[in-house]
Amino acid sequence: MNLSEQLDQMAKKQPNKPAYIFQDKETTYMELEGAVQKFAASLQKLGIQKGDHIALVTGNSPYYVIGLYGALRIGAVVLPINPLYTSHELSYILDNGDVKAVITMDILLEKFAAIDGELSEIAHYIVCESAPNKQDESGLPENKLRSFTQFVENGSLGIPTPKLEDDDLAVILYTSGTTGKPKGAMLTHKNLYSNAKDVADYLTINGDDRVIATLPMFHVFCLTVALNAPLMNGGTVLIMPNFSPQEVFDLAGKQQATVFAGVPTMYNYLLQTGKDRKPDFSTIRLCISGGSAMPVALLKDFEEAFALQISEGYGLSEASPVTTFNPLDAPRKPGSIGKSIVNVENKVVDETGEEVEHGEVGELTVKGPNVMRGYYKMPDETAVTLKKGWLHTGDMARMDDEGYFYIVDRKKDMILVGGYNVYPREVEEVLYSHPAISEVAVVGTPHPGTGEAVHAFVVSDDSNLTPASLKEYCREQLVNYKTPTEFSFLEELPKNTTGKILRRSLRDKVQN
Repeated sequence: MNLSEQLDQMAKKQPNKPAYIFQDKETTYMELEGAVQKFAASLQKLGIQKGDHIALVTGNSPYYVIGLYGALRIGAVVLPINPLYTSHELSYILDNGDVKAVITMDILLEKFAAIDGELSEIAHYIVCESAPNKQDESGLPENKLRSFTQFVENGSLGIPTPKLEDDDLAVILYTSGTTGKPKGAMLTHKNLYSNAKDVADYLTINGDDRVIATLPMFHVFCLTVALNAPLMNGGTVLIMPNFSPQEVFDLAGKQQATVFAGVPTMYNYLLQTGKDRKPDFSTIRLCISGGSAMPVALLKDFEEAFALQISEGYGLSEASPVTTFNPLDAPRKPGSIGKSIVNVENKVVDETGEEVEHGEVGELTVKGPNVMRGYYKMPDETAVTLKKGWLHTGDMARMDDEGYFYIVDRKKDMILVGGYNVYPREVEEVLYSHPAISEVAVVGTPHPGTGEAVHAFVVSDDSNLTPASLKEYCREQLVNYKTPTEFSFLEELPKNTTGKILRRSLRDKVQN
């Protein structure tokens, strides 16, 4: 069984049940299944075959859901990409990911036009319309452009589709790499199906649930927890294009939402917006948090204000993503990421791979049907991360005597900005390309709104260089959350005797 087959089964079982609601319009499981079949048929007519790679570059919308499930139906491999990425960021992923077709919004076409000449593999852009009869002014060749709407309207029902094996590749999720280049985590149909099913079962997400999907769907947290898991068990997805705390409250009340999934930053905004107004959150039965550690004070304040309990979990793209959650049928421990979910095993190990004693700190490792096949075209990186069937997360953790895990620190230097991963090297590579910069180091610093912020330390002989000019330089090549919010100018970076930059010393400079 896989996600696409499961959708077909749900459409037969409950054809008139709403699969999703978007901008007050309900779409039933039968209607969604029909759109998926037609879109898949049009992809086949275009020449897309099993194993071909398709980039999905849209925001939260029916376009995303139909595009994802339609591509999976014919065995195409989907690369979900952040639509806010710059042309510079898109170019590497599209090239490295061997993408043949792109599903994207018309308002984003200029980004692709800027790099289309560099991407000889891309033959088609399937364009999602933001407004009726909107004219394309991007300059992309007309013979490469296809209408998403016409794809659905002109497609056929009941098309023959290839047999999908559990170990066939389904999705490649690009995550920032420590080398400065994103790594493509290869997830199979089994990976995605098993994690969606196990999450739904562990959190008792069922056909009566109405799940708010305001996390970005290109992010694996939303993909599994707020989209695939509810569709797996016949629930209804309430699609929000963007996060707005007041709109979350309005939607929850209007549509009688039962589940909300978000990163800690979202809970902070919800708390600040709603603590004095007492909005209607009465139908919510379950709040899920992930993406980064939930501050215990925020957790307690939110739960007291709304009389709700937050179940905090842990995951990573390489594990499809969920590996732990605080259980619903046992005590929740603030500060803990919970216990291993069903069918997934977590353990804390030392540098030799041996499990450490309870309470001791080591590296968190994961094993289960959700663990990726490896990194696309990166065998060396794969060998470092996957060892003897265990995924090494790079996060330092401990486990207590009752099987609850706690993240202690990050083994790597990853920065978490509002739940998004930012690796310093990627930002440093951009800054190093500036002709006036001789040295640079990037670290994460505490931030009350986003958890962490990106802080760059720069060495330059140019006295005219300013934080504002450097920020603008970064914004031309990096999405906003990766762009440093602070810049410090130093005569030299602190280093040890071997010349390695002392990042901890830099963090101390801005924290003290």
